[in-house]
This record gives sequence, structure tokens and C-alpha cells, in this order.
Amino acid sequence: MPMTHQDAPRSGSSLEGVSETALWTVRMRAQETARADALFSDPLAAEFLAAAGAAGAPPGAGVLQRVLPDWLAVRTRFFDDHLLAATRAGCRQVVLLGAGLDTRAHRLDWPDRTHVFEVDLPAVQAFKERVLAGRAPDTARRTTVAADLLGDWRGALVAAGFDPNLPTAWLCEGLLFYLQPEAVERLIAAVSKLSAPGSTLGAECLNADAADSPFVKPWLEALSGSGTPWVWHLADPERWWGGHGWRAQVADLLALPYAVERFAPLLAEFPDVETNSMILVTATLPTATVPSATIPADGR
Repeated sequence: MPMTHQDAPRSGSSLEGVSETALWTVRMRAQETARADALFSDPLAAEFLAAAGAAGAPPGAGVLQRVLPDWLAVRTRFFDDHLLAATRAGCRQVVLLGAGLDTRAHRLDWPDRTHVFEVDLPAVQAFKERVLAGRAPDTARRTTVAADLLGDWRGALVAAGFDPNLPTAWLCEGLLFYLQPEAVERLIAAVSKLSAPGSTLGAECLNADAADSPFVKPWLEALSGSGTPWVWHLADPERWWGGHGWRAQVADLLALPYAVERFAPLLAEFPDVETNSMILVTATLPTATVPSATIPADGR
């Protein structure tokens, strides 16, 4: 079965099938949580890290690698805020695609009747459930969907209780740039078919115009050398998402007070930092782009 993320699983009985990228991310989330000025709190990250036994750092030693933990903190906070805003506006279904070791179902204060679906490979889900040991979220209903995003995941999601006729908040965090462009096209086409009017989507991508810059290129080379290449990027995200039926908006990170506060010391120390090299996008599915007919129960 193809892997959703393009890297090899960790060896060992408890980590079989859990990607290095998932462990890098949870390591940085644990580090952020320990900060006095943390942009979010994720106590479970330390538990995942302890269960993993060890988690290395992302490859390379360039400037981007040094600022990556702060970028991840800003990204996490941004999508936290986006998902909470979407659910408070009426999206009672949340789908985390390639969820990995994400703990938003547990750590966010969701509105009543929010149902969070976490979609990822069976081995990832199994490791996660062993660590959680049956603990349920305080404010949301949580459902795991063991499926490969490169395969038939839509049927598994609907079978798990997802209703395609209800507005949904989708999240593709730390996912799309690991996929081949044709796989991204198929995935987003499937998401669009499963989305009712008023659904929202959060995603990130590499700015294609920055891929060859001195700030970004060493990072991409290090990722390729470690077997986890980023292979998907966009030059015009709003146009691309618009072509898939979504009304998209690129975030202006320097308009967010918490991002400015976090990035300011980095910009002073590393003047070559390009804050627009990674793009955060939020999108809404307008009513006019979706036929009025009810979507079949199988999500197809």
C-alpha cells in the first residue's frame, strides 16, 4: 500500500509505520508547549515523544531549518484559529487529512456537537491509540479513519459517520507538499466532491517562486537527501484553488500580531528569512459552485 507521506516508517514494534516527518512535528510541538510564550499548548506531544523513544530533528543546518520550530508554532496557531472560527460559524464536521499525531480533537475548545475525523494510515492510528489509551476529548466527538489518502479513503470516511451534505472544515496541514502533483489533484477533487456549500479548507504550500532562493533551496536539498522530498508547490495559490471551486485567501502573516512577535527576533538575526516562502491558505466553498442535488451517501 502506498504511503501518504513519502518517507520510510520507523523500525521497532511501537513505531512501525510512523513517519519521521510525524516525529519531527511532534518533537517541535512538545518544545513549543514548554515555552513560556507558547502559541499553543499540546501536553500530549510529550507523551507521543516519550512513547517514540527518540525523534530526530529535520535534516540540514541552514537558516530555514533553524527557524522551522517557530514557523511550525505560527502555522499551528493559525490553523487552530481557522478551525475554531469555522466550527463556530456552523461547520460541525472537521476532517484532518494525514492527521499523523495531531491532537486538536483533544486540546481545542470545540463548540458543542463538533465531530472531528482523523484520517491516516492504520499503523499511525494504532500507535496513536496506544498512547492515548482510551482518553476521549473533552469537547468534541473524535473518530479515527484508518485509510490511505492515495487510495479509496472517501468510502472509509463516509462509513465512519461523515455526512457529505453538511458543511465541513477540512485541514491539510504538513501534507500536500509530500505528494506528487497528480495525487494532490485527485485528493482535492475528492475533497470538493465531499464538501457541502459553506465548507472550509486550510492548507499550506511552498511558494514556487521561492524554491530556488538561498533561503529555501538548501532545505529542499536536505529533504530530498533524507528521502522526504517536497514535490508540490504553487506560484498562484488563489488561482489554483479557484480552479478547484474554492474561494481562497493567502494569509498575510505579518498582519497577525502573534506571528510578528515570534518572527521579529528571527528577522533581526537572519535578514535573509523569507516569510512568504511558505504559504498558508484558507478557502471557502461558495454555494454557487455546488449542485443543489444531494450528494450520494457513498461520497462519490
